[in-house]
Amino acid sequence: MRKDVLAGLGVGAALLGGAALYYFREKSTEEPGYRPLVTDGDHQIRDYPPLTVAETVVEGSRRDALDRGFSLLADYIFAKSRDGEKLEMTVPVVQDGGDPMASDPPLFDDDLEGAAWRTRFVMPAGRSAEELPEPPDGIQLVELPPRKVAVVSFSGRATDNLLREQEDRLRGWLAKRGERSSGEPEYAFYNSPMIPGPLRRNEVWLALS
Repeated sequence: MRKDVLAGLGVGAALLGGAALYYFREKSTEEPGYRPLVTDGDHQIRDYPPLTVAETVVEGSRRDALDRGFSLLADYIFAKSRDGEKLEMTVPVVQDGGDPMASDPPLFDDDLEGAAWRTRFVMPAGRSAEELPEPPDGIQLVELPPRKVAVVSFSGRATDNLLREQEDRLRGWLAKRGERSSGEPEYAFYNSPMIPGPLRRNEVWLALS
């Protein structure tokens, strides 16, 4: 076998090995506890307790806003944009089209190109906003009340089209159950970009009224 082919196989194996290591590490990352009320295949209704989140709002396309919002929040939890302790990374990273200064989040603009996108990191369990390091400008610590959320879980790269399709699936499932959702969808992402699509865990959330 040619040396260049062998070299290519070696690089591919190294990349897969690195992705596998990240995948299993991420599976052990803390996520908020919840009580499953209904489970139906890849659909669930969950009861979430109060949560503390760090959030930021970025204008632009959904994908760009997620990248920039993630970077700002990561700099906060890893103490790159402030002094003090580093915080543990948690999952999921949650994105929606809401404005945290408004009492009711506004709707998205056409397609998924919202004027402003909110990105949230859930803070480690047991840490209230008062106990956490002071965030820099552009990031807020918010205490979310307990709530009931309908969820659909799916794999793949979370393109705008895939998110739309999964939201439609979730709304159809809720309609069959006679459940009513309130507000706009939230998108929950559990993996770093290097994890292959088939191994990725994504969710669409709809709060229930």
